[in-house]
Amino acid sequence: MKKVILILSIFLLAMSVSAEVSKVGTAGAQFLKIGVGSRYQGMGEAAVATANDVYAAYWNPAGLADIEKGGISFTNVNWVLDVNLNYVSFAKRFEDVGVFGVSATVLSMADQEITTFDEQTGTGSFYSANSWAVGLSYARYLTAQFAFGSTFKILGERIYNEKSAGFAVDFGTLFYTGFHSLRMGMSISNMGPELRFDGPDLDVPYDARDGQGNNSAVGARLKTSPYDLPLVFRVGLAYDFDMGPQSMLTVSSEIRHPSDHDQQGALGAEFSFDEQFFARAGYKINYDEEGLTFGAGLNHPISKDTRLVVDYAWQDFGRLVSAQRISVGFTF
Repeated sequence: MKKVILILSIFLLAMSVSAEVSKVGTAGAQFLKIGVGSRYQGMGEAAVATANDVYAAYWNPAGLADIEKGGISFTNVNWVLDVNLNYVSFAKRFEDVGVFGVSATVLSMADQEITTFDEQTGTGSFYSANSWAVGLSYARYLTAQFAFGSTFKILGERIYNEKSAGFAVDFGTLFYTGFHSLRMGMSISNMGPELRFDGPDLDVPYDARDGQGNNSAVGARLKTSPYDLPLVFRVGLAYDFDMGPQSMLTVSSEIRHPSDHDQQGALGAEFSFDEQFFARAGYKINYDEEGLTFGAGLNHPISKDTRLVVDYAWQDFGRLVSAQRISVGFTF
């Protein structure tokens, strides 16, 4: 119990620090905020207390402790403006030790034509941009009702020839209250130092007199500003309602405090039949464009110990129309 109190105290302290340094719209590495796992997008991303598969490495690492044996899954996010995000995660339980997981995220987009002040319609040359993160996770139950987990990530971004790199750490807890299936989850994501872009295109010639004189230009270097990671604190509840011998309704709610936005919330629900067929819906609160979400899933046995898991989610994006996600994975 002392460990539980200590960990909860750390979360409350982190939440208060996050609130004090909140800077709306100032964090970089925004790809870290694009959610993964179509099950959770279909539920409005109210995931911190419901994530119990390989995607818990993203939402709440403590949820990995509920994995019975192992699993692997892949998600493709068809994001707005032809941006794509791909995520893959693998986790496996080791008896009496805990659950270990590895994950990787890659965000990419189509090449963009370079423009200049003199050639505003395009130079004929192109540049590309991408972002990535690789994570290692661990989770286990510290008591019969309380689980703790963490994910350590190395990450980076590239725009043309300029790059930035760094690391971040996620922490999560999952607590079963003892009141039927009611559970509470908390997580804090993307705790890490600032990132800064660097690269060869920042080296430029400089002439203080702008060509007026006999002096030659000297070498100079453009200075880039560091940027924060998008720190996010989440806390939420989930509860399962027995709807009959083969049906169950899971409802979840979540409040999150991002360091670069006002406080947000989410509500979600999942109806399951025969533990194979799923229908989902959710709503995201206080987002600039996002709102309603819907989804469906299939969890079907393909052998004695292996199940195929396929999930789909659709998300309203207001003026940016919509975003779709597809996840495919196996549990074993």
